[in-house]
Amino acid sequence: MQTKGINHLALVCRDMAETVDFYTRVLGMPLVKTVQLPDGGQHFFFDCGGGSLLAFFWWENAPAAAPGIASVEDFPTKGMSAVGSMNHVAFEMDEADLEKSIVELKAAGVHVSVPVVVNHDDSPAGVSRDLHPGVFVRSVYFTDPNGIMLEFACLTRQLGKPEDIALKPAKAKAPAHA
Repeated sequence: MQTKGINHLALVCRDMAETVDFYTRVLGMPLVKTVQLPDGGQHFFFDCGGGSLLAFFWWENAPAAAPGIASVEDFPTKGMSAVGSMNHVAFEMDEADLEKSIVELKAAGVHVSVPVVVNHDDSPAGVSRDLHPGVFVRSVYFTDPNGIMLEFACLTRQLGKPEDIALKPAKAKAPAHA
């Protein structure tokens, strides 16, 4: 079995009109397909570049958002979310465009997390204030109108070297029996 990449990621929004405005006007992602669902809901697709799509479902009676449980509350201070939830969506961006994107997001009234540019590295903290040779990705985190955590990510080098995959996967502890 071999996949060719992400076709689309499907999320749920609270207001389709607001979501379309944000993704088309603020992020510049063209709306490429709209679907009326038989149950009265909607399913819309945006071109997020690189041959990938970002999709949203909308239902009038969808359950409310649950930040800190089903989604990230804020990054980097409150970045945990529940098992089976979506933590965030990262869009690839050229590093040269990162600073300009911050200005454009703020001009559109979008909350950008602090620190504004996060330099991810292999230090114990996982991030550095300064750009140095150990930084493998530079990121800007922000939320859409639905509270979905988004990221503009700029890889600073190709990943997959032995030192990039040096951690052993953690195993969950067995649940206590009642």
